[in-house]
Amino acid sequence: MHYLLDWILAILTFLYAGLLVAYRYWFDKLSYFDFNPSLVVENYTRFTIVIPARNEASNIKNCVDSILAQNYPSESFEIIVIDDFSEDDTAFIVQSLHAQFAHVHLLSLADYFKPGEISSFKKKAIEKAVSHAKGDWIITTDADCIAPKNWLSLYHQYIQKNNPVFVAAPVMFIKEKGILNEFQLLDFLALQGITAAAVGAGKHSMSNGANLAFEKSAFIAVGGYQGVDHIASGDDMLLMHKMKKTLSKQIGYLYHPDAIVLTKAMQNWKEFMMQRIRWSSKARYYDDNSIFWVLLLVYVYNFSFLLLLLMGHVGSFLIAIAFKTFFELYFLDPVAKFYQLQKQLRYFVFYQPLHISYTLLAGLFGQVKTYTWKGRQVK
Repeated sequence: MHYLLDWILAILTFLYAGLLVAYRYWFDKLSYFDFNPSLVVENYTRFTIVIPARNEASNIKNCVDSILAQNYPSESFEIIVIDDFSEDDTAFIVQSLHAQFAHVHLLSLADYFKPGEISSFKKKAIEKAVSHAKGDWIITTDADCIAPKNWLSLYHQYIQKNNPVFVAAPVMFIKEKGILNEFQLLDFLALQGITAAAVGAGKHSMSNGANLAFEKSAFIAVGGYQGVDHIASGDDMLLMHKMKKTLSKQIGYLYHPDAIVLTKAMQNWKEFMMQRIRWSSKARYYDDNSIFWVLLLVYVYNFSFLLLLLMGHVGSFLIAIAFKTFFELYFLDPVAKFYQLQKQLRYFVFYQPLHISYTLLAGLFGQVKTYTWKGRQVK
């Protein structure tokens, strides 16, 4: 049994290593978008920035302020904040901002739905915002995010040059002190690296709702979230896949450090697990087979480490961890350079047991457990 398990692990390691080598190859092929901040523009793309917000009184003003400070004409963009049944002063803060800036608008889900009528609050919020949007392009972000000053200019130039219908872009957690923050940075670094590599190579439908854009007409053409609007999560990747599958035009990735949107990491371990369970919960709904097989390989590979420990094969476990760490660091090295997080990689090996544990738990509970998010029970 011992030898059989070792052979199985060797095969899984070979497949996993091959996957990471492929991601590294695709990531290395990326080149910074040729952005010219001093470019003279005659016809600016009209953007509507959509921000779903629930109980974000402590974050929403900083988020909106970062967008208002863009190096982009204020008459060429609007901001729509959709209040998702907040129980704090989120709506009041946005109303106060609207009094100062006419292109900041507030919508409220409570004006259209009762809480028990819908299960996917964020998707409904985005759909309502799109139906009110004056912009030709929609950009979504989260209420706890900070946008860089050239964000809209980068999107404009990328859209004009590449003529896409959907654009994914980079996101990273804000660096703070503590083990939890360090771990989240490293974990999210891998996810963002895979997103950039796979989307840039045209392989997977991956994106993050904190920083993506889509053409309004394309959203309407695919029926918005119709067909996936019963799923609580997946407002980003599921929509991206619908557009990729339905429309013949390009899906793009905006690869530039000035496009990185910063967002807050989870502040405690319970919030972290609930977030990862939420992300994992949409896995069974993926219509993109390439993502399904990648996720299955990753889960089975991590499960094999648990089996080694349960069977007392500590030596094999340590050897396997060494191989896993080597290939993951090989992939992460250029990703860390892009996000200027090279120093964080020195701690990577120490977080391996924690990473394996959370991967197994989030993968399991994401399929079978009701989770809590933003103060609500979600299935």
